[in-house]
Amino acid sequence: MDASADPNAAPRADDSLAPVESLPTTVILPNRGFLGAELVELWAYRELLGFFVWRDIKVRYKQTALGALWAILQPLLTMVVFSLFFGKLASMPSDGVPYPIFSFAALVPWTFFANALAASSNSLVGSANLLRKIYFPRLIIPLGAVFAGVVDFFLAFLVLLGMMAAYGIMPTANIVWLPFLLILSVAAALAVGLWLSALNVEYRDVRHTVPFLVQLWLFATPIAYPSSLLAEKWRIIYALNPMVGVVDGFRWALLDTETMPGPTLLASSSATLVLLVAGLLYFRRMERTFADVV
Repeated sequence: MDASADPNAAPRADDSLAPVESLPTTVILPNRGFLGAELVELWAYRELLGFFVWRDIKVRYKQTALGALWAILQPLLTMVVFSLFFGKLASMPSDGVPYPIFSFAALVPWTFFANALAASSNSLVGSANLLRKIYFPRLIIPLGAVFAGVVDFFLAFLVLLGMMAAYGIMPTANIVWLPFLLILSVAAALAVGLWLSALNVEYRDVRHTVPFLVQLWLFATPIAYPSSLLAEKWRIIYALNPMVGVVDGFRWALLDTETMPGPTLLASSSATLVLLVAGLLYFRRMERTFADVV
């Protein structure tokens, strides 16, 4: 009797393995579509993006004694230092607003921007193991690092509202502009973060450069001083710094300061858009080498 006809016969070794040629093959190629194709892919991986955001929030305060209080203490203590040295000793003008409120209203979006920039610039290197093992849109990693900082922003913003109430300052109708200003600050952090995160994969000097860059950027932004100190003709050029429009906009929307951020906000928004599109294009060009270099 033929052994192949016996149902109880043990299978031969060559029967248990299918030929390699008959196995399905999946080939992952770089996305060659325009930026719209990248957005479609991000939407398909939106649950993974949510996971990265939640992971970054948990890791940020893991094994810390104060936890989420750091989101409040960082801008609050900086405000105290600025109020002492710039407000009291240097008698810095504050557009008719008490200096602590004047500086804290700027430090809330600035702290979010600075922390998001630092986190996103190191995000790819910090996720090196994931980059080598599985495929997903690489853009999710810096995007998740930026979005995770929005939680800190809202915590500090609640403190700002409490301080405004203590000083008897009520928000004006201009507060409806705050969502746009928050989106602008998120876009600015992501735009610069895309450049730095991609560069950091190949040049590890970037992680040493970011703290110095953030420190210089702080004093190039009207946080400790009003932008009204600059001559009118220089303000548009000055507003090419994306955070100038955000900071002036926050003060105007919440405190009704005299500095109307119309042209400033337009210049900052335009600069942010250019940086973001260029950053996306550069990131897409470099992402095919991330797994090999990181």
